[in-house]
Amino acid sequence: MKKITLIVAVIVMTSAFASSAQDINKVIDDAQKQAQKEMDKYTGKKKPLTNAEVIKGLREALSVGTKNSTTATSKADGFYKNPLIFIPFPAEAEKVKNTVVNLGMQKQVDDFVMTLNRAAEEASKEAAPVFLDAIKGMSISDGFKILKGTDNAATTYLQDKTTASLTEKFNPIIKRAIDKVEVTKYWNPVITTYNKVPGVEKMNPNLEKYITLKAMEGLFKLIAKEEKKIRTDPAAQITALLKKVFGKK
Repeated sequence: MKKITLIVAVIVMTSAFASSAQDINKVIDDAQKQAQKEMDKYTGKKKPLTNAEVIKGLREALSVGTKNSTTATSKADGFYKNPLIFIPFPAEAEKVKNTVVNLGMQKQVDDFVMTLNRAAEEASKEAAPVFLDAIKGMSISDGFKILKGTDNAATTYLQDKTTASLTEKFNPIIKRAIDKVEVTKYWNPVITTYNKVPGVEKMNPNLEKYITLKAMEGLFKLIAKEEKKIRTDPAAQITALLKKVFGKK
C-alpha cells in the first residue's frame, strides 16, 4: 500500500511540472496503470485466463472424469447395478428374449444379461489409458467456447472427435473381457433354443459390437457426469488449475 501511495504522490508532483494538459493526462494515465498493477498484487486479483490454460484445464477435467468413471465401472456391479449405464438384452434380439422366456428360460436370459454387464465392467479395468491417450491428443482451437458451453460440452467434444478411434482400440479389450466372463457360454443356449423354434427368422447378433457400443456409451455418460461435477462443485476442483479454470471468478 505504501508503494501505491507513493505513486499517487508522484502523480501530483509530476503534474505540477508538466508542460501541457496532454503531458499531465499521460502522466496520470501511466501512473494509474502502475497503481492498478500494484493494487491487483495487493488484493490478489487473478490474471485473466488464457486459451491455453482453458484447454489444459478441460483436458485435466476430462482426465479426472475418466479416472473416476473407469474406477467406478470396473468394480463388481459397476454397470450391472447402475441404472444409468446398465446394459440390457440387445434390443434387436427382443424376439429372441420373449420367445425363450415363454419357453421357461428366464434364468438363462438373466444370466446372459448379467454377463453382458460383467464384460463391460471387466473391460473398464483397461479403459483408462485408452481414454487418457485420446484426451492428450485432443486438438482444441477454442477452449473458451467449450468452457462456456453446456455442463457436458468437453465430454461431447471428446465423444464426437474420438469415438471411431476409441471404438477400434476398445474392441480387443471387450473381446478379452467377453472371453474372461464367458458371455457366449450364457448366450449360446438362449440363441440355440430360439433358432430351433419352427418358423422363426434365425438370429445371431454381434455381441462384441453390442457390448463395445454400450460400454463406451456408459463410460461417456459417467465422464459427462464427472465433468458437470467439476464445473459446479468447488470440492471436485481438486487441483489449482481446475480451481482457476472452473472456479467462480
